Amino acid sequence: MGCVVTPRAESPQVGGDQQQARDTVIAGWTVYAPPGSDFVTTDQVRIRGQVCEITGQPGDWGRSPFTGTSGPVQFAADRVSG
Repeated sequence: MGCVVTPRAESPQVGGDQQQARDTVIAGWTVYAPPGSDFVTTDQVRIRGQVCEITGQPGDWGRSPFTGTSGPVQFAADRVSG
C-alpha cells in the first residue's frame, strides 16, 4: 500500500500481566499510511512479513495550512511474542 514504516521499541510493564512467568518481547513500528487510508484499532497489518496489531487510535494529520495537501494517517503497530 506504499506505507512508511519506522521501528520503535517498547517494553512491557515490569511485573505486569504480560511478563508473568515468561519472557515477553514487544516489537513495534510507527506506520505512516497514505492520506485517506482507513485503519481502525481492531485491524491487523503485515509488516516485513509479520502480522501486527494496531495499537491505539490511528491519527489523520489532516490538511497542511500552507499547501492544502493531505497528510498521512499515522498509527502504532506491535507484534507481541513470548
